[in-house]
Amino acid sequence: MLDKIRLHAQGKLPPDYKRGTGTDGRVCRFLHVEYSAVAERVLAGATDDEVLEWCLAHGRTPNAEEIFTFNGFLTKRGWRDNQTQELEQMKRERGFTDRPDIQTFFDFHKADENED
Repeated sequence: MLDKIRLHAQGKLPPDYKRGTGTDGRVCRFLHVEYSAVAERVLAGATDDEVLEWCLAHGRTPNAEEIFTFNGFLTKRGWRDNQTQELEQMKRERGFTDRPDIQTFFDFHKADENED
């Protein structure tokens, strides 16, 4: 998310890129911080670690079990769940229909970043 904020500010993302939605929104809701406040910190030059420290200080600090569960949820998003169809549509639009290795949104974004 933080890299995308920086890339967007540099004009290096497609015009239809949606900021603060999807996984970005989920992360912000999980930490109880506003996306716009996170983006403001990033654009002010804060490092990734500094942004995380700010989020934990101004939002909430999840415990180890909550982090484990949230990470497990995110790493599997799009695989056999209510967003599988959306992921398959995105694969078609990007020309990844022949990529059975792309089973989650994380897989998709990694492949998409490597295409550019």
